[in-house]
Amino acid sequence: MNQTISRRYAKLQRHAKYLVAGLICASTVAYAAWEPTKPITFIVTGGAGGGADQMAREIQGIASKHHFTNKPIIVIIENGGGGGQGFIDLKDSSGDANKIMIALSNLYTVPLTTNLPFNWRDVTPVALLARDEFVLWVNSKTPYKTAPDYIKAVKATAPKTFKMGGAGAKREDEIVTKIIEAAAGVKFTFIPYKGGGEISTQLVGGHIDSDVNNPIEHIATWRSGDARPLCVLDSSRMPFKEPVANGMSWSDIPTCREVGINAEYLMLRGIFMPKAVTPEQIDYYVGLLKKIRETPEWKDFMNRGAYKDDFLVKEEFSKFLEQDEKSNHEVMQKSGLISK
Repeated sequence: MNQTISRRYAKLQRHAKYLVAGLICASTVAYAAWEPTKPITFIVTGGAGGGADQMAREIQGIASKHHFTNKPIIVIIENGGGGGQGFIDLKDSSGDANKIMIALSNLYTVPLTTNLPFNWRDVTPVALLARDEFVLWVNSKTPYKTAPDYIKAVKATAPKTFKMGGAGAKREDEIVTKIIEAAAGVKFTFIPYKGGGEISTQLVGGHIDSDVNNPIEHIATWRSGDARPLCVLDSSRMPFKEPVANGMSWSDIPTCREVGINAEYLMLRGIFMPKAVTPEQIDYYVGLLKKIRETPEWKDFMNRGAYKDDFLVKEEFSKFLEQDEKSNHEVMQKSGLISK
């Protein structure tokens, strides 16, 4: 009898050990950090060679160099319809945590001007990486040394209008153009192109008179002596003091307000995921972006592109989007760009 009880007790002990081991294993699995299960698709909603494309490829390169991801990042351009193609792709990819997107202020402008069935709330905000400056540029072969020189020439040729190039119709570049027109009392003929790279080429070729490209999109042509910056559309000068071209730094470019043009506009650069992703999956990309931001390569990229280095994640980013959407709506309404 005692032997029977002993055998049963020993059996129960073994079962208890297996149960505890199973619970520990299950707990470990439940709390294991999520990682991508296939190559990460990185959607770019701007044009090839533009600021968003360059930023996405910088992230791709840094992640690969430092082995920050267990799967490769594949950058794809989906800028059809001003970026609407990429927005709908991400919206239709609910639950796919292996897909992310970089968006600009086209996040608001495209739906408002095209009636696209998309709102940023249809996807998951992950992080604001930076905000981008707009600079008024002219071809360096022209006689215009300052923004007032250029505006004076534009006024003198009325009703003939100067050509202003920009990325897409009724998007950020045209909004900025409308802001300058209202502030300076002038009128431009706005010429839409696919992206910043193409716009830069058109300016250097003399096919347009000016553009409002972001710094990263014209740094090469400024260095080569083909483009000249006149003013930046911000409330304060850019802080970057390292010489870029002809002994000038980004901080040497006056604000448009300094030279009598009351114009200001900044554009977001943000990362988004589809809906129905888990907190652990969101945290994976937040952590990845934090690692990338700490690298010397990223800091150099921020300096070269003269970005406003703002960083907000998850709920704080969503609060920013609420306010930024409101500001963009107001500017677009005043400019008559909202679709009816």
